[in-house]
Amino acid sequence: MGGTTTHDGWRESLGLVEQNLSFTRRIVRSGERVYLCGESLDALYLVNSGIFTIMNMSADGREQPVGFYFKGDWLGFDGIPAGRYNCSAVALDCGEVWTISYEGLQRASVAEPDLLRCVLNAMSSQLAHSRDAMLSMATLTADARVADFLLSWAHALEQRGQRTDQINLNLSRADMGHYLGLTLESVSRAFSRLARCGIIEFRERDRRDISIPHLAGLSDFIQGGTEPAKHIHCRRRLNIDPPCRLNIDPGRVAAF
Repeated sequence: MGGTTTHDGWRESLGLVEQNLSFTRRIVRSGERVYLCGESLDALYLVNSGIFTIMNMSADGREQPVGFYFKGDWLGFDGIPAGRYNCSAVALDCGEVWTISYEGLQRASVAEPDLLRCVLNAMSSQLAHSRDAMLSMATLTADARVADFLLSWAHALEQRGQRTDQINLNLSRADMGHYLGLTLESVSRAFSRLARCGIIEFRERDRRDISIPHLAGLSDFIQGGTEPAKHIHCRRRLNIDPPCRLNIDPGRVAAF
């Protein structure tokens, strides 16, 4: 997803910051910017709730999503090298971020080594996610990239103890395509192919409600390219996994 902290690192970040730092809680509405590209770096941000995206400016002047951030993830690392943010952080839904003084974080990290280790781990995790995203674009088919995107999103929520049977993606097909290196048409075809293979199901005529009968089916689909594994149907008959349902606004993701 570009920035999700693995395992319990997200929980450790929230706990260490709350114990060792002063910060300001900020409520951010959907579409609101946390910071803008080019602004001076004076703070880092820790996501306490909601989902955020980092937008980069492409060569032709368009904003392009380059990562998605969940509870316990850090925002603003891109501004550290030059002292200015190189991207913009935008809320995908209503959420809360903790505004942390960068200078204060540096001072506290000297006194509390665990805090420094936690921040370095978060940076390393973001670099690893960026590497994985590049590898995905280089090795996976268009259909598998979309499946991998859905699976990664569900896993990020699952790690944070959130339900994965009702997932709202406030993200357009075009933005999803930009993130995955695909055209809008390729994303649409991927959703159709996943539905035909039985990996996802459209529950309503307007395709707003999407069900994933088995999350394991997405993994099988990714590993097998575009051909569904035969044993996916066995899992469905045995009802091994609970259904995962996605509510998607057709005006924004009309087909995560």
